[in-house]
Amino acid sequence: MTGGLKGNIPEEEYIQAPFIRKQGNIYKPNNKDMDNDSILEKTALDVHTKEIDLVNRDPNHINDEVVKVEFEDVIAEPAGTYSFDGVWKASFTTFTVTKYWCYRLLTALVGIPLALVWGIFFAILSFVHIWAVVPCVKSYLIEIQCVSRVYSICVHTFLDPLFEAMGKCFGGIRVSSTKVV
Repeated sequence: MTGGLKGNIPEEEYIQAPFIRKQGNIYKPNNKDMDNDSILEKTALDVHTKEIDLVNRDPNHINDEVVKVEFEDVIAEPAGTYSFDGVWKASFTTFTVTKYWCYRLLTALVGIPLALVWGIFFAILSFVHIWAVVPCVKSYLIEIQCVSRVYSICVHTFLDPLFEAMGKCFGGIRVSSTKVV
């Protein structure tokens, strides 16, 4: 990067400097000029350059109920059947350390390839949804409007008078019940 300025924003702050038009965007060319605060907000929301939180790695709590397995959830001794205190402490330490390091080893070996697989999967899923599913649904809704209008006309022309006549015929019927002892 050259170290120059794009507007009032130095290029060193960005991995890739954002392209910003002076007169709005290409689809609405008569938009007013964007102020620097909205430019900074827009570039701060870029998902490719945002910083990840290394402390809270599950901010949406999607794994709260699934993988919180502690020693007490797996191994428990009821009253009256206690092992030696040293065995209990060693078992706790062994379980905790083994679970911790096995998880780290598995994530180091398999985490990056699985992240690649899931990234490709969700990219394909997004592509299919954006470029195939939504256009098909929209075109179906547009095309079905014609059928909907014809169906509505047929119902109002033929069935409404029929059911209205049946309602008038059966509307005068009165049912009464008497209890005979």
